[in-house]
Amino acid sequence: MKAFIVDRYAKNTPLRLGEVPEPEVGENDVLVQIHAASVNLLDSKIRDGEFKLILPYRRPFVAGHDVAGTVIRVGSKVRQFKPGDEIYARPRDGRVGTFAEYIAINNADVALKPKNLSMEEAASIPLVGLTAWQAMVERAKLKKGQKVFVQAGSGGVGTFAIQLAKHLGATVATTTSASNMDMVRKLGADVIIDYKKDDFEKVLSGYDVVLNSQDNKTLEKSLRVLKPGGVAVSISGPPDPGFAREKGLSVVLNLVTRLLSAGIRRRAKRADVRYSFLFMAANGEQLTKITSLIELGVIRPVVDRVFPLELTNEALAYIEQGRAKGKVIIKVK
Repeated sequence: MKAFIVDRYAKNTPLRLGEVPEPEVGENDVLVQIHAASVNLLDSKIRDGEFKLILPYRRPFVAGHDVAGTVIRVGSKVRQFKPGDEIYARPRDGRVGTFAEYIAINNADVALKPKNLSMEEAASIPLVGLTAWQAMVERAKLKKGQKVFVQAGSGGVGTFAIQLAKHLGATVATTTSASNMDMVRKLGADVIIDYKKDDFEKVLSGYDVVLNSQDNKTLEKSLRVLKPGGVAVSISGPPDPGFAREKGLSVVLNLVTRLLSAGIRRRAKRADVRYSFLFMAANGEQLTKITSLIELGVIRPVVDRVFPLELTNEALAYIEQGRAKGKVIIKVK
C-alpha cells in the first residue's frame, strides 16, 4: 500500500512516499481503509525528532494521527465494530500511521463516524476534539459560569475548544487575527483579542481556565490572567512530573521533566494557580461522546483545505506556516 514514511528524524525533511505491507490485524484490532486523514503540527514535530525521547518509534514508520474510513476486517475479539462500519479515530501512540491507504487500530481507540459529517470533515476531529475534551472536561473540569481563555482561536484545537467551552456554559475569550474575528465569533467566542494589536494580559483578568498552545513566554503571561485557584492547561509544554508519571518515563526522563517545568510550576505556585501539561491520549469512548455533540449540531468541524494523498508534504508545509483556519485534510480514497 502507499504510505508517507519517516525514515530519519530531521527538521523540515519531506516524508518519503513509498510502498509498505498492509498492516497485520491483531485480535483487538480493526483494519480500516482510510478515506481521509488530517494534518497536525504534532506530525511535523515527530518528523523533526522533537518527541523521540518520549515516543521512541522504530524507523522507518508511517506518519499521521487522524483517520476517517471504513472497517474492512476485525480481530477475533472485536465485538463493537463490523466490516462496513464508517469510523473515525486518533490511533494510540506507537501505532500511528494514517498517511496511508490502510491502518490497523485497537478497537478501544475507535468510534463510529458522526452521521452528519463527510469523511473529510470527520477526519478533522479526533486529535483536536480529544485534546479539547481532555483539557477542559477531564483536566480543568470546566463548569457553567466559568471563564476560559482559549489561545489561537482560529486554529485546529482552538476552533473546537471554543465550541466545546460554550456548550459547557463558559464565557470564552480567544486570540486571533483581525481577518478571523468573524469566524471565531460565530463559533461562540465572547471576547476576541487581535493578537497583532493588543496584549491579552492587559485585557483579561479573573479567568478560571487557560488552554495554552503557544510558547513559554505566552504561557507565563497566561498565568497572570488566572484568578487564584485557576488552572493553565498547556498542550505545547513544558512537560511536567505528572506527565512523566502518566507515561511511565524513566528516572532520567522524570528528572528532565521536573527541570523543564520547574520555572513555570514555581510561578504558578506563587500566583496560587495550577499548571498542567497535557499530551492527549487516544480514547474511543470520549470520541463517542464527541460524536453525540456533533450529531446534535453543538459542534461543527472547521476545514481549511483538502490535499490529495500525493501532496501530503505540501499539506504539512502549509500548516507549518501557522495560517490555517481550522484543519487541513488529506483525501486518501
